[in-house]
Amino acid sequence: MRKIVIILIGLAFTFFVIHTIVIIIDGLTDEDERSEVGVVLGNKVNEDGTPSPRLQARLDKAYNLYINNLLDTIIVSGGVGREGYDEAVVMKAYLIEKGVPETSVITDNNGYNTRMTAENSLEIVQQHDLSTDNITVITQFFHISRTKLAMKQQGFEEVYGGHAEYFEWRDIYSTIREFPAFYKYLIF
Repeated sequence: MRKIVIILIGLAFTFFVIHTIVIIIDGLTDEDERSEVGVVLGNKVNEDGTPSPRLQARLDKAYNLYINNLLDTIIVSGGVGREGYDEAVVMKAYLIEKGVPETSVITDNNGYNTRMTAENSLEIVQQHDLSTDNITVITQFFHISRTKLAMKQQGFEEVYGGHAEYFEWRDIYSTIREFPAFYKYLIF
């Protein structure tokens, strides 16, 4: 019996390692495909009301996709964080300051988690008569796979990923956390 338990634990650990590697590869492999819409997932806003480095990297990625004609419209999705700022408003202001026309940025002020962002993105796309054929998600590398899954569950046919060029030590924890989070979204 002990051998069976050890084998099962070994298999579970191997599955965890393989799937985590897949999450990392998927997240670090940007798909530079043209999409009518890109969605930037929110993150912390600094105490002074500016995007945190992590959030700024996401916005810079969206900006680069936009100026390279890979996106027509950018949805910025977030909620009000502990700092008291509406992430989506801060994100929109940042992109406009960089030169993205205000008409090309749509705010989702109720994107408090990945699933809500996916649901809200579908609603926004439908309200603005945009295509659900494809969408590009912009977030941290470890978050791309789960975000793609959430978007596909909402009915987007093709979901592309673009990762923020920002890495920090806590990404190790976040990458490990994505394994159960992915399966939570897959099953529930």
